Amino acid sequence: MTQKRFDCIDGETLISTPLPPIRFIINGLLPQGLHILAGAPKVGKSWLALWLCLCVAKGEQLWELPVTKGDVLYLCLEDSYSRIQTRLLDITDDAPDNLFFSTMSEKLRSGLERQIEHFIAEQPGTSLIVIDTLQRIRNATNDVNPYASDYRDLGILKELADKHSIAILLIHHLRKMNDDDPMNMISGTTGISGATDSNFVLRKDKRGGSTATLYCTGRDIEYRELTLEFDGDSHIWRLVSDSVTTKPKPKDELAIFLSEFLSERKSFCGTATELAEKLEEQAGEEFIPSTLTERLIRCQGELAACGITFETHRTRDRRELRLTHIGDGSDGNDGKNDTGPVSNLLSQPSQLSRKEEA
Repeated sequence: MTQKRFDCIDGETLISTPLPPIRFIINGLLPQGLHILAGAPKVGKSWLALWLCLCVAKGEQLWELPVTKGDVLYLCLEDSYSRIQTRLLDITDDAPDNLFFSTMSEKLRSGLERQIEHFIAEQPGTSLIVIDTLQRIRNATNDVNPYASDYRDLGILKELADKHSIAILLIHHLRKMNDDDPMNMISGTTGISGATDSNFVLRKDKRGGSTATLYCTGRDIEYRELTLEFDGDSHIWRLVSDSVTTKPKPKDELAIFLSEFLSERKSFCGTATELAEKLEEQAGEEFIPSTLTERLIRCQGELAACGITFETHRTRDRRELRLTHIGDGSDGNDGKNDTGPVSNLLSQPSQLSRKEEA
């Protein structure tokens, strides 16, 4: 039996190949991937989840954070439609038609995955799925290794989120035992918090109080603590303070210069040195060829917003940059299905494989 080989990319190719940037549903807070929102019973998790779904479906800011508009599915598995209707009316009188609810679903490894796939196929603009709660979609098990069971179950959902570049948010509970680290209070083994991309813990200062702290940590987000206050009239969690006070980095002006440079010629193919010389003529500013490719890779999102595609290509004796001006960036592609040149690399046998096959 022929042994299956690794799909490998060498370091030089990886560092110089443009890859799709991480897609954020809520800027700086909720990226694509699998996430947990945990809190004590009746602490207000479902109110927060419902409002978050509404903001994403409408494309409205959440606590001054920009939101990428998309279709949303909220699996409210502990509620009835009547209760969800009441809550929705408490929050808004303008619910959009791209926000979907379901009070029933199959369980993991028993049909839920296929249900999610079918929904995304019918609603290709899906960006967020909220499952309230995690325990409702899990099958009872007598697994002697609960860590492996937790990690395996959440791994299924993470694979779905990564495959479709969406965010899946699981509503979950906390342990009754307190801990100095709120993340250690997430119910279950560390297989749950370890399998996710981000973990959020909503913890009230006092059980009967209206203020709480949302602790946020993850692979692609900066650790932050958001102090929130629940507004009993609007039923919305209001932002009181944010531990992250640093301003976002200014955008790289390279995208602007390239947009002007490509506005007439439409495309460019050449080395980084040749591009640097052209840009110096255009902008009257010095560009360092050795760092130009890195800047191009890091500002791909800004290039895409200007309608510029970017890729690299190695010939026999040099590496070329290829830039094309395809429009104003308003073609509706948010990068969700943009696999980029790396998919072409992975779909081809590696050089090692080709040599051995020969």
